[in-house]
Amino acid sequence: MEQLESFFSALSGFLWGWPMIILLFGTHIFMTIRLRLPQLKIFKAIKLSFTKDKNSKGDVSQFGALMTALAATIGIGNIIGVGTAVSLGGPGAVLWCWLTGVLGIATKYSEGLLAVKYREKTKDGKMLGGPMYAIEKGLGMKWLAVLFCIFTVFASFGIGNGVQSKAIADCLFISYDVPHFATGIVEVVLVILVIFFGVKAIAKVCGSLVPFMAVFYIIGCIAILIMNWNFLDETIILIFKSAFTPQAAGAGFVGGTIMMAARYGIARGLFSNESGLGSAPIIAAAAQTRNSVRQALVSSTGTFWDTVVVCALTGLVIVSSVVAYPDIDATQTALLTQKAFSKLPYVGSLFLNISIITFAFSTILGWSYYGEKALEYLGGKKTIIYYRLTWVVIVFIGAVMNLDLVWNISDTMNALMAIPNLISVLLLSGVIVKETKKYLWSNKLDEYDPNCEL
Repeated sequence: MEQLESFFSALSGFLWGWPMIILLFGTHIFMTIRLRLPQLKIFKAIKLSFTKDKNSKGDVSQFGALMTALAATIGIGNIIGVGTAVSLGGPGAVLWCWLTGVLGIATKYSEGLLAVKYREKTKDGKMLGGPMYAIEKGLGMKWLAVLFCIFTVFASFGIGNGVQSKAIADCLFISYDVPHFATGIVEVVLVILVIFFGVKAIAKVCGSLVPFMAVFYIIGCIAILIMNWNFLDETIILIFKSAFTPQAAGAGFVGGTIMMAARYGIARGLFSNESGLGSAPIIAAAAQTRNSVRQALVSSTGTFWDTVVVCALTGLVIVSSVVAYPDIDATQTALLTQKAFSKLPYVGSLFLNISIITFAFSTILGWSYYGEKALEYLGGKKTIIYYRLTWVVIVFIGAVMNLDLVWNISDTMNALMAIPNLISVLLLSGVIVKETKKYLWSNKLDEYDPNCEL
C-alpha cells in the first residue's frame, strides 16, 4: 500500500506539473479569447438558469441540470480543498484558484455546448451526452472516448464518493463522536433512496438541497469576514503578492514558490469547479433546452457560483483568519478551514459541519450520475444496476477506511479525465464558435435547433 501510495503521489505530482497547468490554463485563456469574453454574459446566463424551457426536449429542466452539476462540484473541495491549497501553496494559491474559476467559465461554456450539440436520444427517450459523445461523433476518436469514460468511472469512486463519504464520517465523529460505521450505514440508506430512482430524483433532491447549503455556507463566511474586517486589506495584498512573488509569505504562512502556489491553486480549483474536467457536461446533455448555446450559458454559471463566489469566500476566510489570529497554524492542511470557522463564536463549528455534510452528500449524488453514464457508454444499460450497487458499497467503505491513497488516485484520475476532454474542446473550438455566432452573437437564443429535438 505504501508503494502504491508513493506511485500515485508521484504520478499526481507529474500530471499536475507545468504541462497540465499549461494545457488547462491555456485552454481557459484560448477559449476566453476565441469566444470574446463569455464571462461578460454571466448575468444573462444566470437569468437563463432560472427560466423554464418546458417545450424543449430533455430529461430534466435547465435549473435541475445546473443544480445537479453544482451538487457534484460544490463539495469538500470548496472547504477542505481550499484549506489544503493554502497550506501547501501559500496564500497565493487562493488567487490562482479564483483565476481558474474566472477563466474556466469559458471552458465550462464550451463543454456544455458540445454536450448538447452531440447528444443522443435512446429508444426509451432518454438523453445521453458528454465529452465521450463529442469525442466520438465530433472527432471520430472512439478510443479516446473510451479512455475518458474509464478515467471517469475510476474518478467517480474517488472524488465523487469515497473522499466525500469519509469527510462526512470524520466530521460527525470529531464533532459528535458518532462512530464511522454508523454514519456509513445512514449514508448508504440515504443514497439508495435517491440514486435508484434515476436522474429526475437526483435533480429534484439537488434542486432543493444545493440552494440551501450554498446560502447557509455563504452566510457563515460573510460573518467571519465581518469579524476579520480590519485585516481584509492586508489579506488581499498578501494573496496577490504571494501569487506572483517567490518566498512571499508572512502572518504565519510558510514562503513558497510561484509554481507551488499555481499548482495547488489550479489543481484545487479544478477539483472544485471541474471546468475542463468533463464531468458537468454529462448532466448538461440531459437538460431541456432549445439550442446548445442556451444550455452552455447555464452550465457556465456553475463555475461562477462554485469558484468565483464560494471558493473565493473560503480563501478569504482562511487567509484573513490566519492573519488575524496568530494561534492558527497555517500548515495544518485539512484542519485549516475548521480552525478559521472555530473563531466564529458559538455557531462557527455548526455552520462548517452542516456545510461539509450537505456539500459532501450532494456531491455523492451528482457524481453517481456521471460515473453511471460513463459506464453505460462502455457497457450498455445493463451495467447500471451493478454500478449503483457498487456505488453504495463504496459509500460505506469510504466512511470507515483511511483514504489518503484515494486522494492521490483522485487527483490522478482528474488529470487523466481532463486531458481527453480538453483535447476535444480545443479541436472542436471551431464548432463552438460557429454555434455561438449563430445563437448568441446574433441574438437568436430563443430559436429552436432541430438537432436538440432529436
